[in-house]
Amino acid sequence: MYQDSIDVVHGGPPCQPFSVAGKQQGAQDSRDMWPSFTKAIKALLPSVFVAENVPGLGEPKFADYVEKVISEPLSKNYHITRFLLCASDFGVPQARKRLFFIGCRSEKIFRRFRLPQPTHSFERDLLCFLPRTMGVREALGLEDLGWDALAPTLRSGFTGPRKSTSILNSKASQRVWDHLQIWPNGVQKNRTMAGQFPPENEHFRLSVQDCAILQGFPEDWHFDGAVYQILGQIGNSVCPPVSYAIAKVVLELLGG
Repeated sequence: MYQDSIDVVHGGPPCQPFSVAGKQQGAQDSRDMWPSFTKAIKALLPSVFVAENVPGLGEPKFADYVEKVISEPLSKNYHITRFLLCASDFGVPQARKRLFFIGCRSEKIFRRFRLPQPTHSFERDLLCFLPRTMGVREALGLEDLGWDALAPTLRSGFTGPRKSTSILNSKASQRVWDHLQIWPNGVQKNRTMAGQFPPENEHFRLSVQDCAILQGFPEDWHFDGAVYQILGQIGNSVCPPVSYAIAKVVLELLGG
């Protein structure tokens, strides 16, 4: 019914089975939905498909999984490429990398594929003419400490304790937040509330709006739900500037 009538299917099967922030149980994790995604692609046969996940899926330990669950079932109908993108290369003040798969039914279309090119750079040198990606403190309008850094990857709302209002995803990231003098726990619903409850170490307490900025959302983007639900929406999203770069590539593939 739908075959040959759909241009694009774009999805992000749950990343928790492959995330280094979790147990990396892969196919043994009940949240693994790659088989369902693959089944949908085979049933719908869109001209192009896009799938996003964490870099952990590209690790050698999951090589057999990728081959059996993704590549082998889809390569009969698709020419497939995969690549990593770093959010900071697209102006997002966060050290966040994500793995993308793009498949094209037509070899002619696939030959038009070009990797999304960086629009920004955090690391500066004399040969870099791209606009500068801001560090966390600058992006949030905080006092200049004489140095700045990218935010660690914001925690996914479905990794670790549920209903958490923390964006902390590892002990290593805690050290980065400490150096930035930003408190990654107990995120508040708005900046007024965040200012009313400073942590004991007097570091800057984040609001939902601040977390959205660190993910690349416009400052006035509206979210619904409790704080932990909103943090789940933010942490599980593809950073909007990265999504835009992928969308441009797909549009070019389809001749737009």
